[in-house]
Amino acid sequence: MTGLYYEEFEVGETIEHERRRTISESDNQRFCDMTMNQQPLHLDSAFAADTEFGKRLVNGLYTMSLAVGVSIPETTDGTIVANLSYDDVEHPNPVFHGDTIRVQSTVTDKRETSDGERGVVTMHVEAFKIDDPDEPLVCEFDRTVLSLKREHATADEDGTESEGRDEERDGE
Repeated sequence: MTGLYYEEFEVGETIEHERRRTISESDNQRFCDMTMNQQPLHLDSAFAADTEFGKRLVNGLYTMSLAVGVSIPETTDGTIVANLSYDDVEHPNPVFHGDTIRVQSTVTDKRETSDGERGVVTMHVEAFKIDDPDEPLVCEFDRTVLSLKREHATADEDGTESEGRDEERDGE
């Protein structure tokens, strides 16, 4: 487990996620198929050729989902109770097949729950296209999660508590 417990999130901290992903035509096609989104701008090259973009766009919900997935190892992997909301989603620039995306998350808010056993953390997540010299922002949103506090985390089968990133941070 690599996620952060509530206590480990620091408001103002920006987490640069190491994993990146080049989006393929197949990724976009499968996502559209799974979600039953048959928008021709995503799937029909002849249709898309006649738009202002000149070619098919990657589905914006896939871009957002990818940004969430890329962010999980360093934020909430194994330390989350639930995702509570995704707010203020924007797609300021298009994503095309073959674009490579990088993601960063900035902790914008945190507060304990009323029972003091968990915490609510909000992160501003941003996805950028790295194969463009300007690295344009292609998706941004606020993700709010219900996070475990270390002292209330479930013990592993051997009776020891699961660990977050304290060891990694101590060594930095």
